Amino acid sequence: MQITAALVKELRERTGAGMMECKKALVEHEGDIDAAIEAMRISGQAQAAKKAGRVAAEGLVSFVRDGNKAALAEVNCETDFVSKGDDFKDFCDAVAKAALDSNSDDVATLADTATANGQTVEGLRKDIIAKLGENMNVRRVALFDSAVIGNYMHGSRIGVTVTLDGGDEALAKDIAMHVAASRPLCIAEANVDPAVLEKEKGILIAQAQDSGKPADIIEKMIQGRLKKYLKEITLLGQPFVKDPDQSVEKLLKAAGATVTSFVRYEVGEGIEKKTENFAEEVMQQAAGN
Repeated sequence: MQITAALVKELRERTGAGMMECKKALVEHEGDIDAAIEAMRISGQAQAAKKAGRVAAEGLVSFVRDGNKAALAEVNCETDFVSKGDDFKDFCDAVAKAALDSNSDDVATLADTATANGQTVEGLRKDIIAKLGENMNVRRVALFDSAVIGNYMHGSRIGVTVTLDGGDEALAKDIAMHVAASRPLCIAEANVDPAVLEKEKGILIAQAQDSGKPADIIEKMIQGRLKKYLKEITLLGQPFVKDPDQSVEKLLKAAGATVTSFVRYEVGEGIEKKTENFAEEVMQQAAGN
């Protein structure tokens, strides 16, 4: 069968693969486009496995909502260039939508969950890896169920979702914007991890003891600094970014609202990025490594 340019074009549009790769697949399968796609998908899965060890620290945060329910998801890729493409953005949205529809925030379970086009999240992930040539991972997902939900996206790299009891969505969005900027660890002092508090207290004790002051003065110094530290790391204790003269706690009280939850995702936070010499990388690729 003659492999026409139109057939190659159709296969390219359906797979996103290169022209020569498409032509080769069509020749091998005697022009059967469906068989060619299947073979390329199998090849893509092999490529996905090969790329799995590469660090994916770029990516996007995606937010989707349906009534009182919402989902926030972080999906990672290797480069900023790929993260800006429509294909990757669509994949991120599909992940968040699948999480919302299935009511699942477990990444392992989500892999086998169907997306809107019928493919599983894992199947879609492998296809997009084959198409774009980078390792990609669904890193984390959070679900929300509340009458008052606020979301703030700082570009596509930082996403914050806040739920309130009382208040309105405008207030919830303002609080989400504050969380994006101020990075609180938790809502209130009661929510602070005891281990975090103990570690900070140890640091403060060591600093105070070097002052040479009496024990009773040192204790007062420690308590004062600890109180300041707690205000700095808790949402309620922080000065509100849009009006630093009042705390977030006072803002919420004036509105008769309380924060029931918040989640802040920033792309790549906590992922150790591998730095390589660009010239060496190019030489490695040229040598076929």
